Amino acid sequence: MKNFLSFLTKFNQKKIICFDGGGVRTIAALVFLKKLEAESGKKVSDIFDMFIGTSAGAFNAACFAYGGFTADKIKRYWSKSYLEQIMKSSFFWDKASLIQARPRYESDGRLKLLNEIFKSDRLEQSNKPFLCYAYNIENRSHVIFDSFNTPKITFKDAIAASSAAPMYFPSYQMEDKSWMIDGSIVTNNPALIGYSHAKQIFKTNNIKLLSIGSGQNKIKIDGENSTSWGGVGWLRNDIMGMLLDSEIHNQISENFFDDNYLRVNSPLGKVNRFLDDDSEENLEKIHLMGMEWWSEFGDKALNFIDH
Repeated sequence: MKNFLSFLTKFNQKKIICFDGGGVRTIAALVFLKKLEAESGKKVSDIFDMFIGTSAGAFNAACFAYGGFTADKIKRYWSKSYLEQIMKSSFFWDKASLIQARPRYESDGRLKLLNEIFKSDRLEQSNKPFLCYAYNIENRSHVIFDSFNTPKITFKDAIAASSAAPMYFPSYQMEDKSWMIDGSIVTNNPALIGYSHAKQIFKTNNIKLLSIGSGQNKIKIDGENSTSWGGVGWLRNDIMGMLLDSEIHNQISENFFDDNYLRVNSPLGKVNRFLDDDSEENLEKIHLMGMEWWSEFGDKALNFIDH
């Protein structure tokens, strides 16, 4: 009877995967998941029942949910050639100035890629449930786009809104004329909100959640020097990174889910903290971070998806 109940629990269990935002650093998640696919013999899109993401993580989640792409195929969209297309510098951007008068990049290249992959398809056309976050700047409220509650929203609009990172990309206008910015304003780690919505969609509490980060900046800040910083000083010393730090959500999730939660993340180490460093040297460091994650969390992940 005990074995039967265990089988029944596993049979009815839903698995969801959540992706933090983090710009190019989210490539590490795809490196990790490519190894998971190779070692398990299963596609990520088949393992998980729902895909959730914020910002750049929304793009990765959407590719898995919409097209059932392999991690390797999604990783190709983060290649140097695509990154050069996506991160086309604004004509008005002054590389020498920290305080910019305009967003760093135009939206054209990013939207071209989203059109190439998703065309005009809407969230209701996703193969698996998908969810991402954005922030409505006119209403000052968070917005959730998902396959069930906002089925007519296009993938292009949902992802473009969720990844319109302030200072990096312009605010994004939706079909209904509302204006959105990056979902990291809501939370960079979407695990808890994602779980709440997964419960509503699947009508069950029997949920396992794999959450994948994008590295943590652990460089020490000089407390004494910080007393003299104004806006520029704090920007130079990663105030945005501090505001977007998602580890408190991870700590709450660990206490809440117990064995039904696995977090994959680590300090950035030698990886550049900036979200847009697409130099060959930094991309290689991001790849190595993903491989280090596999060394640390790979066995746990394989056990997590099988039990």
